[in-house]
Amino acid sequence: MSTMTGKSLAEPGVGILDLASVAELTGLEVIQGIIDGRLPRPPISVAMDFELATAGGGRAVFAGTPNGRFHNPYGTVHGGYVATLMDSAMTCAVQTTIGARFGVTTVEFKINFVKPIPTEAGRLRAVASVITSGKRLGTAEGRLLDDADTLYAHGTTTCMIYPLKV
Repeated sequence: MSTMTGKSLAEPGVGILDLASVAELTGLEVIQGIIDGRLPRPPISVAMDFELATAGGGRAVFAGTPNGRFHNPYGTVHGGYVATLMDSAMTCAVQTTIGARFGVTTVEFKINFVKPIPTEAGRLRAVASVITSGKRLGTAEGRLLDDADTLYAHGTTTCMIYPLKV
């Protein structure tokens, strides 16, 4: 396999996976390839300025530092940024549990916001872990924390596990 597969976008190392090239990889191998830079980062990570920090069997952590582009009119971090960060982490946690020739996508998620996120919060981590993963569906839970482990949000997701069409 080449060091970088996928449709290239404007930024080096960013793109869409070439499904034929990754079909024989497990979900965890795909995730690890993204972390290691052997596979392209998804475009959403550039648009939202966050990264897939770590992952393991049934677990994923995304991290980012929301700047002023992600603030609402009151000067706190917009809920859409939080939802995207948490959805990414929870879905990738499920992805780490799937076999080769399968993909994962969100069916639904619920986020509970505990408190507003001020600019001073700095780097945020969406820490997610799988609750259950089966042949067609997986569920996961996640928490949004800052470096001092202050909880800002928590949530759950249900993901569809589907066969790749390659």
